[in-house]
Amino acid sequence: MTDPQDILLATLRDTDRDRYLACLLSPQEKRAPLAALYAFNAEIARVRDVVREALPGEIRLQWWRDLLEGTAHGDAGGNPVAVGLLAAIDEYRLPRDTLMAMIDARIRDLYDDPIADRHELEGYAGETASALIQLASLILSAEDAPRSAEAAGHAGVAQSIAGLILLLPLHRRRGQLHVPLDILAATGLDRDAFLAGDERDRISAAIEGFAGLGLEHLSKARRAGSVPKALFPAFLPVALVEPVLGRALKERAAVLDHDIQPPQWRRQLRLMKAQFLQRF
Repeated sequence: MTDPQDILLATLRDTDRDRYLACLLSPQEKRAPLAALYAFNAEIARVRDVVREALPGEIRLQWWRDLLEGTAHGDAGGNPVAVGLLAAIDEYRLPRDTLMAMIDARIRDLYDDPIADRHELEGYAGETASALIQLASLILSAEDAPRSAEAAGHAGVAQSIAGLILLLPLHRRRGQLHVPLDILAATGLDRDAFLAGDERDRISAAIEGFAGLGLEHLSKARRAGSVPKALFPAFLPVALVEPVLGRALKERAAVLDHDIQPPQWRRQLRLMKAQFLQRF
């Protein structure tokens, strides 16, 4: 492959299949910048998966900060995601401060510090998933993007919670915890008791509270007003949230032990249906 868009889409297909499919359901002329943005997000989101210790992870994240600040060491031309991201920033005037805040938020992923409460979780989601929706909206239609800011904020929190529920088995093996401590405390648990996985009834109650918080934000996103048609592709991945949260409410403590992600073909059909109905 020599076409930059093909390279970006292939990279995204390998690192974030759902957003890759969302890209294919976006206008042709927007696919390359969206793919670059989403591939960048995938790169910084998976740093913990490709390093053994926090310091190398921080170095990887710092490289992206340096790129955005124009001080990266070496030639970024060999990195198609970096080239595509810089092109998207220039063409669509994407705010670099928002992108750097996304990078900084990912530093917490490298460590095992728990999240204190729902407000800290909402802040983390706001700087990652919500910001990604808003940046994609700027690419799709800068004129319409401000109209969807509230919906993007709540949708990003719901999306983050669904993603963290899917990652519970992996995070538990690592000793990581992203269920806020105030939700655990309300069920009589602490970090160690939750990760141990023995008190199933209390853990089930905590999972219900966590998934319920996600559904609360999803409902608020839907009530925030209709998303302009031009922006809807940025919200397509949000259509995959409700099945995960609903499954978590049914599986309860069992989500610690196995993957509850719907199969790829179901996710693809759901994205296509959401695009057709213009409803997430």
